[in-house]
Amino acid sequence: GLVTLTRLACYLQSSVFTRHRKLLLQILLPHVTRLHQIRTPPVAAMMQEGLDDGPDFLSEEERGPRAVNVDLQTDATLQVDISDALSERDKVKFTVHTKTTLPNFKQNEFSVVRQHEEFIWLHDSFVENEEYAGYIIPPAPPRPDFDASREKLQKLGEGEGSMTKEEFTKMKQELEAEYLAIFKKTVAMHEVFLCRVAAHPVLRKDMNFHVFLEYNQDLSVRGKNKKEKLEDFFKNVVKSADGVLVAGVKDVDDFFEHEKTFLIEYHNRVKDASVKSDRMIRSHKSAADDINRIASTMYSIGTQDSTDMCKFFLKVSELFEKTRKIEARVAADEDLKLADLLKYYLRESQAAKDLLYRRGRALVDYENANKALDKARAKNKDVLQAETSQQLCCQKFEKISESAKQELIDFKTRRVAAFRKNLVELAELELKHAKGNLQLLQSCLGVLKGDT
Repeated sequence: GLVTLTRLACYLQSSVFTRHRKLLLQILLPHVTRLHQIRTPPVAAMMQEGLDDGPDFLSEEERGPRAVNVDLQTDATLQVDISDALSERDKVKFTVHTKTTLPNFKQNEFSVVRQHEEFIWLHDSFVENEEYAGYIIPPAPPRPDFDASREKLQKLGEGEGSMTKEEFTKMKQELEAEYLAIFKKTVAMHEVFLCRVAAHPVLRKDMNFHVFLEYNQDLSVRGKNKKEKLEDFFKNVVKSADGVLVAGVKDVDDFFEHEKTFLIEYHNRVKDASVKSDRMIRSHKSAADDINRIASTMYSIGTQDSTDMCKFFLKVSELFEKTRKIEARVAADEDLKLADLLKYYLRESQAAKDLLYRRGRALVDYENANKALDKARAKNKDVLQAETSQQLCCQKFEKISESAKQELIDFKTRRVAAFRKNLVELAELELKHAKGNLQLLQSCLGVLKGDT
């Protein structure tokens, strides 16, 4: 017991686990040097007095589903949500529920079952429609990916014989909870996509969107084959090269020139913040895993005998277990309130950049049409054809510019509101967890010192 406790104290001094380290060392180090004095009244009192869990900072784990939080404008005339979802092997079937008072639909309330490929089909239909070139197309939801969680569960099953029943049950519950969290997040991101479309004054009227919501049969949408994926790859290469050309053209409107510069910088900053937030969350999860191993080791030592020393180990094991729950809760809240928000607006800022690319492309086409018209007039050849082409390019450019300006203004309003809301909520949760952690540690110290 002395060797284990000494190693534990050294571990706490040297590892990445630093949160409240001083308080933890106050608990452990005195007992390393005074191990023979451990049989004292405070220990017996400690066993009679349970540690105070503090406020309900642990109970949140048992609460209902937590959706990805992206601030959306809602309209009572068309409300869309995912009421149910079912995971079948590599596929997830989403039950899309619609409630509407719009006359375009046959019923006021209905539900259909859709798969991820059908969401992608709907998104691509918006992108490919020239009528929507002047709008920010809501980003497509990411493909469901449960491979990592399934692999962990499989490895856990293979290693069942090398751990105790309690350890296996505990790890199994944690992995199942992780799988469920990913599943809920997947459902939420698909719902956010539909809600963004439903809230858009133009996209909500799209016939494909109505078919997606209302047609109660399979849409017979398949995933792209290798040839189509290769074609998309080359299209993206051409688009990237063309984007460099378009980006080099000075915009005639100062508003769009400013937005172009800002969005490039904004997108890069959000991308960098997203990577760093993921790293931060992994650190919290790693700390929770380390605390879990410490708690398990101390619990094993504490159950070897019924002495006061063993009871002490059990009580400190209880402290570490509750600390682990708080650390895991911190990671979950940061994932929900910050990481998910950054990932979403990383995709949406890319959609805004795509809008500016389409407008820039239209501007280049318009300028080229003007040059072609000047040449045609100089040569007095194909003037009518050149004028028609110039007028079409002008109309397209002006149409995109008109809607794009309002889209970018709305995008700014939406993202500022979303970040303000989520960051305030995250700060409140961080304070709550920090206070809970401090209260828990102070409670344990009080019990060990015989104050309670």
